[in-house]
Amino acid sequence: MKSRFDSVFKLCIVFPAGRNHSPFPRTVLPTCLSFVHITYSAVCLTQEESVVEDIFDQPKTSAEVLEKWGCSDADISKLFRRRPTLRNADLNQLQFKLNLLSGLGITAPELLKMINCRPRLLSVRIDHCFDERHEFFMKLFGSRELLVKAIVRNPSLLIYDFHNKVKPTIALYEGMGLSREELVPMLISRPTLIPRTTFNYEKMEYIRKTGLSNESRMYKYVVTLIGISRLETISEKVANFEKFGFSEDEIFGLLGRSPIVFTLSVDKVQRNMTFILGQMKLPATVILEHPFLLYMNLEAALKPRVCLAGKIEDMDLDVQIKGPKLLTALRMTEKRFVKAFVNCHPKDVADELMEYYTKAKGVKRLAEASKKKLYEGFPY
Repeated sequence: MKSRFDSVFKLCIVFPAGRNHSPFPRTVLPTCLSFVHITYSAVCLTQEESVVEDIFDQPKTSAEVLEKWGCSDADISKLFRRRPTLRNADLNQLQFKLNLLSGLGITAPELLKMINCRPRLLSVRIDHCFDERHEFFMKLFGSRELLVKAIVRNPSLLIYDFHNKVKPTIALYEGMGLSREELVPMLISRPTLIPRTTFNYEKMEYIRKTGLSNESRMYKYVVTLIGISRLETISEKVANFEKFGFSEDEIFGLLGRSPIVFTLSVDKVQRNMTFILGQMKLPATVILEHPFLLYMNLEAALKPRVCLAGKIEDMDLDVQIKGPKLLTALRMTEKRFVKAFVNCHPKDVADELMEYYTKAKGVKRLAEASKKKLYEGFPY
């Protein structure tokens, strides 16, 4: 009986039956075999249908891959405009890289910013040491949100040489006394921190001259700024301040109190200092206590406000902008300045002052439109 049952089962597999036909009469086949046969046919049909559906669901173009990943039509258009070769990208590679970015928490809006910043990002290998890099950055930044913010700010974090550049640079700053909590905002605010950092004896001497300890609040700004700056640029900016009578100790003391002064161009410092000395009749040392005078836009803020102060003095009005009040007025926001020194007067006087102030703000730098723009690369 057992051999007859096996032979019948084999024949049933060799000669599969349709829905309404069977190779043997129903009376010959046991009930359990008939049930198995019908179930097997149904499963095969379901699998075939699902395979066909999967084939038709597969993206055929880069646009479809991006759309399926979460990009809108407007996003895809911007991506192709910024990086036209994405249209012909390998679909498997593109999908693979997008999946890696998804694992980091990157979404379509962030991807758009990243490609706008680094158009070739999806055309290079971002999977190199990916897991190790991800783990290292998660420990460094402490949260996925900060990591995403840093990557969007500088997508090259995904492609820098991990073992020869990223890890040694982080270790270098940690060795100089910066904690990881201090490094995170520096990495976000200065995207070139990793590729541009170099230190030698001269740079270490510059840091020492600022007189800052590694516990100072400004220490991290000074160290990272000097670390990414060229020695030639530092020397040029020091020499520019020396032209106005500052000693080296005063210059590096100013750097320690207000590191941003070394991010300003030589031209901007010269023009603001010339106005402070020539028009405002203030001593050069005033910027040691009030460095904001160097940060102000000369044409849009500093010069118009000083001119308005002169106009108010000529009109002999009650509210004057003189002495220490002038420096206070220069630090005010635009809305507060107008309210304090223009709108406080009667309407006819206020209208006259506002007209004068608006015209003063509209005066552009001489030959600004025809000025040749020289791009010298990294500003500091």
